[in-house]
Amino acid sequence: MFKFDSTLNRLRSIGILEAISFILLLGVAMPLKYAFGHPEMVRIVGMAHGVLWILYVGLAGLGQLDYKWSWKTTVLLLIASVLPFGPIVADAKLLKKIECQPAD
Repeated sequence: MFKFDSTLNRLRSIGILEAISFILLLGVAMPLKYAFGHPEMVRIVGMAHGVLWILYVGLAGLGQLDYKWSWKTTVLLLIASVLPFGPIVADAKLLKKIECQPAD
């Protein structure tokens, strides 16, 4: 499921983890904080989500360099990074169509 052998596979794997962390942050940690007064989960899940988001954005930039993607593809990946389930949709609509070999 998770592969880290190329920039594209790293981006896809981190994207899935980032999307899951975002959903956990919005769907679990934030309600625990505001409805039940337990802010601890926001700190933990929020930090994990932040690190994964930074990795995703960095890998999107690195993928643009490695695979010579158009700016449109890179911008769509960056927009997807701030939407719930965005990286998963980007994976299905954009990244699965791209071959795993870097462009020369």
